[in-house]
Amino acid sequence: MTTAPAIPERCSARPRSGGLVVPYVSLIHNGHAVFGSLDRARTHQAFLDRLCQLCGDPLNERFIAVVRPADAAHGYSPEPGIHPECHPYAASSCPMLNGTASRYRARSVMATHPAGRPCADPTCPCPSQTAAADSSARLGRPADRYEAWMIDSRNYRIIAAEGTKRPVGIDVNVPILRKRILREAALGDEETKLLNLLQAALGLTD
Repeated sequence: MTTAPAIPERCSARPRSGGLVVPYVSLIHNGHAVFGSLDRARTHQAFLDRLCQLCGDPLNERFIAVVRPADAAHGYSPEPGIHPECHPYAASSCPMLNGTASRYRARSVMATHPAGRPCADPTCPCPSQTAAADSSARLGRPADRYEAWMIDSRNYRIIAAEGTKRPVGIDVNVPILRKRILREAALGDEETKLLNLLQAALGLTD
């Protein structure tokens, strides 16, 4: 059994939820952490101030960008960078990065209370606080391939939404020091059926 990395020293003062460190950029709703959803204001602050998405401290000479194939095609990572020393903990504790989650969440927190029920407070700002990274295009879809790209902070550049100064991600069309696969893409329903048929034809099933 693999032992999860220890909580980084930088995160020793961060709040916990269920024993896990609550990332600096996580959405907090009524005091409850919503893992996997980004707080818009904190995410933008992390982009602009070059803060680590996990501990919230300034990035150093190198940082990690988490990149999917779609991100590489668009030219930017939609999540703030992360310290190399914070990254192993984040990669091991996040179900999407460690491979235990095969699909994205089925419903967006933009439309529902993060706990899975309608938010009854008409003054609640939770939808507007949620960053665009919680994209409806991914709802219920098989998980993508994720990679960790190490970048020199001298090449840290922000990509802004067209015609605005609003940051949408970190430029990845820069020299990359190192790339590492975090998890492969999950198979879709049709791919799973084809794989099962192939395994049956080859006599690889029980």
